[in-house]
Amino acid sequence: MKPNARAAGAAERTLLGSSLLGSSLLVMAALAIGLAMAAPARAALPMSGAEKVRRLDIMLMVTSLRCRATPDNFTADYGRFTTNELPLLNAATAELKADLARRYGAAEAGRALDRLSTTMANGYGQGHPWLTCADLKMVTRNLASVRGRATLEEAADQILADYTPTHFAWAQR
Repeated sequence: MKPNARAAGAAERTLLGSSLLGSSLLVMAALAIGLAMAAPARAALPMSGAEKVRRLDIMLMVTSLRCRATPDNFTADYGRFTTNELPLLNAATAELKADLARRYGAAEAGRALDRLSTTMANGYGQGHPWLTCADLKMVTRNLASVRGRATLEEAADQILADYTPTHFAWAQR
C-alpha cells in the first residue's frame, strides 16, 4: 500500500469512526426525545381527585373480574361499593370529562376519556401489583361501607401507589 493510500484509509476509518460515533449519539438522542414525547404529558402532574376516584373504581372493577374465580371473589362487594357511591363515581367521571374537554375540546373529550379509562383498565389486567385477591376483597368491603369523596381519594392514594408498608394502613381501618 502506498503512503498516500494508507493515509487516505486512516482518514476514512477516522471519518467512519466519527460518523458511527456521531450517528450513535444522534440515534440515542432521538430515542431519548422519542421516549420523552411518548410519555403522557400529564405524567409529571399530580392526579386530580376525579382521576383518583375514577382510577380506583376501574382498578376495583378489573381486579374483581380477575378474582371472581377464586375463593376471594369480591364482585358482590364491588357491586355494593358502586351502588353506594354511584352519584360520587358519576360526578368524578363527569368532572374528569369536563377537564378533558377543556384540554382537548368538547368533541374529543369522550374519546380522550375512553382512551384514559382503557389505559387505566389495561394497567390492572394482570391484577394489582401488590395486593392479592384476599386483600382487595377486604379493601372493597371496607370501601362499600364508607362514604365520601375525601375517603375515596385517600384510599386511592394508598391503594394505587407503589407498595410500602404504610400504604395498606387505610385498608385495615
